[in-house]
Amino acid sequence: MAGIYIHIPFCKQACYYCDFHFSTNQKYVNEMTVALCEEIKLRQNYLEREPINTVYFGGGTPSILSKDNLSSILETIHKYFSVNHDAEITLEANPDDLNSEKLRDLYGLGVNRLSIGIQSFKEEVLHFLNRAHNRKQALNSVSEARNIGFNNISIDLIYGIPINSHEDWENDLHEITKIKPEHISSYCLTIEPKTVFGHRAKMGTLSLKGEDFEARQYELLIEKLKSIGYEHYEVSNFCLPGMHSKHNSSYWKQAKYLGIGPGAHSYNGASRQFNVTNNHKYISSLYKDNIPTQQEVLSREDKVNEYLLTGLRTIWGVDLDYLKDNYDYDLKKLKGSYVNNLIDNRFATLDANDLKLTEEGLLLADEISASLFI
Repeated sequence: MAGIYIHIPFCKQACYYCDFHFSTNQKYVNEMTVALCEEIKLRQNYLEREPINTVYFGGGTPSILSKDNLSSILETIHKYFSVNHDAEITLEANPDDLNSEKLRDLYGLGVNRLSIGIQSFKEEVLHFLNRAHNRKQALNSVSEARNIGFNNISIDLIYGIPINSHEDWENDLHEITKIKPEHISSYCLTIEPKTVFGHRAKMGTLSLKGEDFEARQYELLIEKLKSIGYEHYEVSNFCLPGMHSKHNSSYWKQAKYLGIGPGAHSYNGASRQFNVTNNHKYISSLYKDNIPTQQEVLSREDKVNEYLLTGLRTIWGVDLDYLKDNYDYDLKKLKGSYVNNLIDNRFATLDANDLKLTEEGLLLADEISASLFI
């Protein structure tokens, strides 16, 4: 099974924290759609005819696409790839785009999972982040989606926001008990260099509150969601039973995927490809039937270390037999004393040959995985 990721590099406005590849100039959305469809056609053999189990529209803001543009992309995928009848088809969306007409269009086109970028339910925080929506739109987007028939909804929330007190954050989490989305992704606010927040931090007008503040809000997140039935299945991801993100989970399990669009990455098991990030260069290349991509051949060390880094962030952990059989990396032999120390200190468990981090271990997942690298 394999997946396809489609990057839609357009947004209505720039959120102050975001450093993803996007443009607020939507003049070339139609031309971009044609280019995306052309890349899909040109790369039809990349996944070697493996069935497609997931399709994911990310961005940017995919929900700004018109019904016709989205339909063209999906039709092209179905034309050149074998998409399973029960494939998970996810579209990232902003609440202000999700009126009933838009939702009916998405549902009719076969989108069966929404990932809604709510980030916060507090007006002051939404303004601070420069989000395009308000609290009412955030709540309405979920209820409208339910009315249309969507039964697989994910929402994004940000913690560690300096103007958001612990009490404010608990109020955000309380809203989840009302709307009960099937899935929640929650990330700590970070300040990236080429963003408005990055500029403010450089000028000394913005600073984060520090690790203790962020750690406490992360603890509140875990405590609240687990208390109302959510499974903490990856460091930043929670779901109701059986509702984990199939697409993202396939990344963490080293499944093959094709990335379409400017800035998109692809992985075929042996190498990784990176598309050019410039929208104009991307479109002009595809109009000439050229794929604007670069390739990185992955070494044994790259593959092992990436498997450890992503796998240990999940409840599935890493399969030591898989490491030994596929990469000749005997982790128990080479890192046995460190692994035993993790187990003794209740940071990890060894179930058969699956090494998994405990809730305490997940707090140190990146540090632990780095210690197990080749």
